Amino acid sequence: MAKADTKFCDLILKDREERTYQHFTGKLLDYLELVKKNPKLVDLAHQRLYELLIADGMELVKAEETPRLKRIYGNETLKRYHYFNRDFFGIDKSIMKIMRYFHSAAMRGEESRQVLYLVGPVGAGKSSIVEALKKALEMSPPIYVIEGCPIREEPLHLIPKHLRPRFEELLGVKIEGDLCPVCRYRLKNEFKGEYERFPITTADFSIRSRKGIGVVPPVDPNNQDTSVLCGSVDISKLDLYPEDDPRVLSLNGAFNVGNRGIVEFIEVFKNDVEYLHAMITATQEKSVPSPGKGSMLYFDGVILAHSNESEWNKFKADHTNEAILDRIVKVEVPYCLELDEEVKIYRKILAQSNFDAHIAPHTIEVASRFAILSRLSPSAKVSPMTKLKIYNGEEIVEQGTTKKLDIMELRDEAVREGMSGISTRFIMKAIDTALSESETNCINPIAIIDTLVRAVKEMAIGEDERKRYLAFLQDDIKKEYNLILEKEVTRAFIHGYRDQAESLFNSYLDHAEAFANSTKIKDRNTGEELEPDVKFLQSIEEQIGISGSAASGFRQDVTSYMFSVMRTGGKIDYCCYEPLKEAIEKKLTVSVKELSRVITKARVRDQEQDTKYNAMVEEMSRNGYCDHCCNVVLKYAANNLWKD
Repeated sequence: MAKADTKFCDLILKDREERTYQHFTGKLLDYLELVKKNPKLVDLAHQRLYELLIADGMELVKAEETPRLKRIYGNETLKRYHYFNRDFFGIDKSIMKIMRYFHSAAMRGEESRQVLYLVGPVGAGKSSIVEALKKALEMSPPIYVIEGCPIREEPLHLIPKHLRPRFEELLGVKIEGDLCPVCRYRLKNEFKGEYERFPITTADFSIRSRKGIGVVPPVDPNNQDTSVLCGSVDISKLDLYPEDDPRVLSLNGAFNVGNRGIVEFIEVFKNDVEYLHAMITATQEKSVPSPGKGSMLYFDGVILAHSNESEWNKFKADHTNEAILDRIVKVEVPYCLELDEEVKIYRKILAQSNFDAHIAPHTIEVASRFAILSRLSPSAKVSPMTKLKIYNGEEIVEQGTTKKLDIMELRDEAVREGMSGISTRFIMKAIDTALSESETNCINPIAIIDTLVRAVKEMAIGEDERKRYLAFLQDDIKKEYNLILEKEVTRAFIHGYRDQAESLFNSYLDHAEAFANSTKIKDRNTGEELEPDVKFLQSIEEQIGISGSAASGFRQDVTSYMFSVMRTGGKIDYCCYEPLKEAIEKKLTVSVKELSRVITKARVRDQEQDTKYNAMVEEMSRNGYCDHCCNVVLKYAANNLWKD
């Protein structure tokens, strides 16, 4: 117990020691010395946030160097920012656009005077991205502020404008902005204009405490009050001070609170247009109105806004909104369309929950397939399931030809793809329902399909759309799952036939090598020299659709690959070359399918059958099945995969 206490104390003391230097109290002259040593202290909001986001690092990914990524992105180069990689999947391009905005804004480009606006369907991740940006700011080191300033402004604002060029030269920084009315009053009356004596301190960021992070929720147009944005006049002080006295100002609006940080507009276009005019001056002029008869206030902050696409389209259609539209950098945040990335989303959310139930293999994948199928636009070129596989980076050859299907052509005919369909929240609610209803603390693909069917039937959508969704679940997804399950069960069953698989593999290698080298093969038992058995080779190759002239190339490829494995000291067995492995398993599957059917259905087994069945169950257990879900899927397989 003493050791544990020591660890806690060490952690606390180390953190306190590291943070001690971050707390500062001094005069402007002291601050000037700090700035001279570290000009980064006066970075503006966009630059500070950009550097926080890239602090974790960034990875340049050349899609052309990875076969799967090349099929998805062609020859593009992706930038993956580690800060976002932990929580966001399948929206790399949206993240790249957001970071492009921050990079340009950090360089004081035009984007530094623009609103970053995220638009997309519900549950696509807009709010989560904004939360991630706010959390980055919340975890940042404190900033230096004028002590007692209601808007936490930059201390260099105290320097008179006529001296700023000289100070900029000495400090190596650019001084931007003006003193707020409150600090100007204090400078004149408390410090008699001696700005070098003005106290400076540090301040941190906090979402809950409204420190450097302001939030503007949608407001009823009939009850809108700009005080939410710019603060108000404290009526209780009007008896003490004149109406134009800075001491009557209550600067607690979102722009005041978010100065030097972030101001978030939730469902921004649900507000009345007049209510948004403050955004125009805050972006382009970097100033906002002060309450009452006060002067304009300098504003340095990142303005984030987000809404659904319907709100954007409605706002954009009104030409009178051009002034606001011209000050917006729009970034679309669509639904994820990559199966592998969609699966990561649900696994992340489940990892954050308290559910501890067992989830059978392919369960999350089945739910993810439904989500993505609902988001894809119909195409005359491919079926929805084929399109899903192409978007996931799988290599698909056009039926009847050797031409590979082009993902770019599919995208060109569906430019709005990913902006509608089933949301992530809908799928998670279905998974939660299945987990909550499970009496065995285990869910499987069959259960999740049933749960999704019930959920779709209860959705408030059009009948045609409901029929389309149900067809995905009851037809496309079930057929795809049946194919996956059949392959998995038969592979597990074939595991008991491993010796037979190895024998087929070795025989194939001998005959393929002899064929490729135009030599004869020596019978291991009789020593007789024989011609390569082409019919035997064909019986295996046809299992994966290889025939005719393609067979010679395949045999050559197999032989070359095996020699390369031998040269590098690798292990050669029937599993080492995936296409040949699949062909051998399919060859065995043809011969054992009937036995597999008997074993999965049989209530009374003989000793040999029981041994094979137990070996299959053991293999499925190694593949991630528990006793319950293994029993469920084997019964399902018996009833659905090998019907007479």
